[in-house]
Amino acid sequence: QVQLVESGGGLVQAGGSVSLACSASGRIITINEMGWYLQAPGKERELVATITNTGKINYKDSVKGRFTISSDNAKNTVYLQMNSLKPEDTDVYYCNAYGIFTNSGNFPEVFDQWGQGTQVTVSS
Repeated sequence: QVQLVESGGGLVQAGGSVSLACSASGRIITINEMGWYLQAPGKERELVATITNTGKINYKDSVKGRFTISSDNAKNTVYLQMNSLKPEDTDVYYCNAYGIFTNSGNFPEVFDQWGQGTQVTVSS
């Protein structure tokens, strides 16, 4: 299996910055895309930012110009630098990665894994 471990987040004042990181581990063959999402109770997960292994990036409109996603493919790690934070950015941020790993039968298998979520709270 593939595991994702998130770090970063916390409490910050409006206008401040926070960095998130998410590392994937396991018998990973390749990661096609990693990203960050929000999920409010009772709602579907919402994209914040994603990056593919070729460097294609997508951002939620409200974070463009303030958040920067990057990745280190060699370390299977994705980062989210969050600047100029606003109270409405307060949420739990979930890391996602999908790609291919070697399963217990030593066959390639697709994975689509989520992290445990990390809280970002922006005070006004």
